[in-house]
Amino acid sequence: MSTPALSVLDLVPVRTGQTSAEAVGTSLALAQRADELGYRRYWFAEHHNMPAVASTTPPVLIAAAAARTRRIRVGSGGVMLPNHAPLIVAEQFAALEAIAPGRIDLGIGRAPGSDPVITQLLRQSGTAGDVERFPSHVQDIALMMQRDGATVRFTSGGEYSVRATPAASGAAEVWLLGSSDYSAQLAASLGLPYVFANHFSGHGLQRALDLYRSGFKASEWLDAPQTFLTANVVTAPTVEEAEARALPQLRAMARIRSGRPLTPLETVEQAQQGVRDADEVGSREQLDAAGAGWFVGAGPDVRASLAAFAAEHGVDEIMVSPVAGSFASEPTDAAPGRLQTLELLAG
Repeated sequence: MSTPALSVLDLVPVRTGQTSAEAVGTSLALAQRADELGYRRYWFAEHHNMPAVASTTPPVLIAAAAARTRRIRVGSGGVMLPNHAPLIVAEQFAALEAIAPGRIDLGIGRAPGSDPVITQLLRQSGTAGDVERFPSHVQDIALMMQRDGATVRFTSGGEYSVRATPAASGAAEVWLLGSSDYSAQLAASLGLPYVFANHFSGHGLQRALDLYRSGFKASEWLDAPQTFLTANVVTAPTVEEAEARALPQLRAMARIRSGRPLTPLETVEQAQQGVRDADEVGSREQLDAAGAGWFVGAGPDVRASLAAFAAEHGVDEIMVSPVAGSFASEPTDAAPGRLQTLELLAG
């Protein structure tokens, strides 16, 4: 069984007692280490107004990570397009491509990445909130980043050229992200690479991959289907430590699923105390449901499980979200559990 390439998805988690500056600094240090360890990509997610997530602006984080790395591809996982004007996205990623030529990925999603109030705040200036135009916006962005740009055609018959940057020598690689049949079928019809958000929900994974592969149409972007999978992962020297470090994020996911108020990410000790107290997110059933499909355990075992997972679904790359929590005694300007996960996976 071949070993899949490894990449990283980072939400820049914020734990109890940690500042945003410490969380961002920790993630940038993690990106540097992933580069040294030979990981293929490092992507930042887009979420808004969440007390445990500091990954709100992927382009800013990508620029910082690109400046601190040499080889690894850096990108978004993803830009939530309904929140942004397509031209702005194209300009941002054209600039990133100029900063780090040949190393930029633009992952695009259709979900808002926020609650309804924040969604309205993001869209009140009239950006790309019309989700019905999502397919054309994706195509517009891909074209505007190219050397020749895109052409706007007016109803009167005139034309207008639009370029995201004056003289592009390359373009960010565009990926379509999703967790539904719709995203798989759209990626196939546009001839774009596709990522199923398995770390968020594994429901419908194989069906989405089958729809993407069977419906794929070659394009100027891609000759054949290209896809990989995401997964929540925690590894440690022992199974016991891995399970303990997984508990804070498991309880955070259980809160989301049950509609409970969100909090900064708990320490391991806080999460363990919550389970002992049998609080509102402490039931074994809730935690098992939240962690279904996660990979938690000792390094060699998890590496073998990820290889089997990749082989089962016919992919050669796994993007891991290192969701290991921290013990209270560990410094807030570091994330030993997340770093340990990446190092043990890299073998």
